[in-house]
Amino acid sequence: MVSEYLKQNTADYHDAAEKFFNSEKIFNKTFTLEDYKKIIHTNYLMLLHSEDKIFSSLSDKYAEKLQLDQRKKLSLIEKDLKSLSLENQEVSHPLEFNNEHEALGAMYVIEGSTLGGNVIAKQLSKTEGFDEVTFNFFGCYQENTGPMWKNFKEVLDTEVGEENYNEVLSGAKKLYTFLLNVN
Repeated sequence: MVSEYLKQNTADYHDAAEKFFNSEKIFNKTFTLEDYKKIIHTNYLMLLHSEDKIFSSLSDKYAEKLQLDQRKKLSLIEKDLKSLSLENQEVSHPLEFNNEHEALGAMYVIEGSTLGGNVIAKQLSKTEGFDEVTFNFFGCYQENTGPMWKNFKEVLDTEVGEENYNEVLSGAKKLYTFLLNVN
């Protein structure tokens, strides 16, 4: 199953992202609004540089099975930027996906951030100083977060053959590397 392969082979990237964003501070309630601005700004840059490229790389088969129209997040995170008084930017870094499988790998990173983001939003909404914060991006699927993640993994696992695992992994690594190095 490609979802397990990705989980195992991107664990170091995931851990590096959690460290980069000071995720442990979220759960000990020392995460600040400045920490939150960093996580939103960086995720915004990731989406700005990748979302359209990912979606345009996927065939109609994936568009339908993954309900791509419900997975667009750039406009949601732009609302978060505005509410935090952060500025929109323009695409400034090269980021390309060589094929549909790399695009699916990159989408794995974004969908995973949504899954984790739901936990972040719930935790921060109970943290002092976050009462006025809107969680448009991290709360994008609301109560459908679990089902949307499950659907994504099921489509990956049924549609991606073992011969394409490395391409999917390549796309995930590209986006993680971008996320950890852009600012």
